[in-house]
Amino acid sequence: MAYLLDTNVVSELRKGDRCDTAVRRWFEALDESDLYLSVLVVGEIERGIERIRKRDPKSATRLRRWLSNLSSQFDDRILPVTLPIARAWGKMGAPTPIPTVDGLLAATAQVHGLVLATRNVRQVDALDIESVNPFTLSR
Repeated sequence: MAYLLDTNVVSELRKGDRCDTAVRRWFEALDESDLYLSVLVVGEIERGIERIRKRDPKSATRLRRWLSNLSSQFDDRILPVTLPIARAWGKMGAPTPIPTVDGLLAATAQVHGLVLATRNVRQVDALDIESVNPFTLSR
């Protein structure tokens, strides 16, 4: 099984020793080659770094380095938003509107046959995709 990681999962994993135990156990049981990111996740993290930069430049620099390493680590497993994804998102959002980024992540997972790993499973429950909440596993 392969997974598309939402920003909330990636951010939790970044915490290292402070990472939620359930998320850490779930992640450690997976093969790295089965994990994917969306360009949207990279964009959300980038936006977060820019929001931090003015009040805490040192933290922003550390986060920028982490994002650079993350991007290199995932390299060819960072998925773009393509025309098929945009069309799937449009179909998904018609009956049950959800936030744009969450909907595009769900559509990306659907088009690529991935399980969406997110803490926001309630937002995607009504959609025709498989999802998992690593925060609630093995509790």
